Amino acid sequence: MDKVAAFTEILAHNPDDAFARYGLAIEYTQRNQVAFALAEFDELQKRHPDYTAGYQMAAQTLLASGRIEEARERLRAGIASARRTGNRHALAEMEGLLEDQ
Repeated sequence: MDKVAAFTEILAHNPDDAFARYGLAIEYTQRNQVAFALAEFDELQKRHPDYTAGYQMAAQTLLASGRIEEARERLRAGIASARRTGNRHALAEMEGLLEDQ
């Protein structure tokens, strides 16, 4: 079973599984299926607003697609999430990415 199918099956049984949702988004990103990846990142952020890594990877996916302003918005939301959760490492990385844009 490929990764998309595996993550999709997990999510069929537990749509709130943050790790599976993140994994599915990453797998779509790696396959350059940006629309599917972003849809999964959106759902992840809706269900788990403090899953900070999702914001960072969504922003990187947007940057790779040339969607700079949307990436900045994700980074700002991710920075807020990182501050809420005390994730200093993610905070520093996203602040650096935002400064570079």
